[in-house]
Amino acid sequence: MRPDNWHLTEDLDDFLARAGEFLRSRPALHTVPLTVTEALRTRQGDAYGAEPPLFGSFERAGEVHAAFFCTPPRRLYLTALTPEEADTLAARLARLGHRLPGVSADHETAAAFAKAWRRHTGTTPTLHERERLYRLGTLTPPQPLPEGRGRVAGERDREQLMLWHREFVADIGGSLAADSSTWADTRIAHGRVTFWETPDGTPVSMAGVTPMVASQIRVAPVYTPTHLRGRGYAAAATAEVSRAAMAAGAAEILLFADLANPTSNGLYQRIGYRSVADFAVYNFPYAAPEVR
Repeated sequence: MRPDNWHLTEDLDDFLARAGEFLRSRPALHTVPLTVTEALRTRQGDAYGAEPPLFGSFERAGEVHAAFFCTPPRRLYLTALTPEEADTLAARLARLGHRLPGVSADHETAAAFAKAWRRHTGTTPTLHERERLYRLGTLTPPQPLPEGRGRVAGERDREQLMLWHREFVADIGGSLAADSSTWADTRIAHGRVTFWETPDGTPVSMAGVTPMVASQIRVAPVYTPTHLRGRGYAAAATAEVSRAAMAAGAAEILLFADLANPTSNGLYQRIGYRSVADFAVYNFPYAAPEVR
C-alpha cells in the first residue's frame, strides 16, 4: 500500500499551524483557503454552517506540499496535487465514509481527484463549472464611465444587499454560505460592498471584497440585476472596489470568472485583470461512498 501522508483534522488552529505558511507562500493560488480559514477563525468556526469543517495537509519530510478544506455540505477544496496525492486522499476520505458533494481546485487537480473519487466510490462526477483566476495588473477604469458614482453600502442598504445576495447565489446556482441577513450585516460592518449608483442615488450594481489576508484581497461577488446589465455598471463597480483595494495596501487583487461567460471575462480583462490559472468544479452524486 502506498504511504498516506495526509494529516486530517477538524481543529482549525492545528491546520493553520501546519499549513498556514504553505498557504501564505502562494497567496494568489491559495486565495480561497486563505479567505475561508480567516472567516472561520474570526467568526468562531460556524461561518459556513453547523457541521464541523474538515482540514487536511499533505506532508513530506516535515514540509507541507498541499492542503484541503471542506465545510459541509459544500464541496471539497484542494490546492494543487499530483494524481498520486489526489488518489491517496480520495481513498482516505472514502474509507472514512465522508460524503462529498463535489470538488473544486485547479483544473488538473480537480480532474485527477474526480477520477480518483469515481475509482474509489463508484460515483460518476459531472463537470459543473470552469473558472479562471485573474490578478489585477494596471487598473484601467472603463471609459466612458456610466453616469453615477461608487458608494460603500451602509445600514440603509441592508434590505437591498440581502435581496441581491439571494439573487446572486441563485444566478450562479450556488448555496448560501450564510443567511442573507448575516451576510449583509458582516459586509456593512466592514465596508466590504460598493454600489454603483445612478445620479439619483439608485443602486444598479454591486461589487464586494474579501478581507485582506496575506496581502491579497479578492473581489467577490460582482452582481448586476438582469434588467440592468449591458450598461457598464458592473465594470464601474469592479473598478471602484479594485481602486479601494489598492489604496488599502493589497499587494495582489484577485477575482474569479466563469469561463462560460465571455462578457464578464472580457470586462475584467478590459479594466486590467490578467489570467493566473484555470480552475474546475465537479459535482458528485451526494450519497455515502461505497468504498472499493
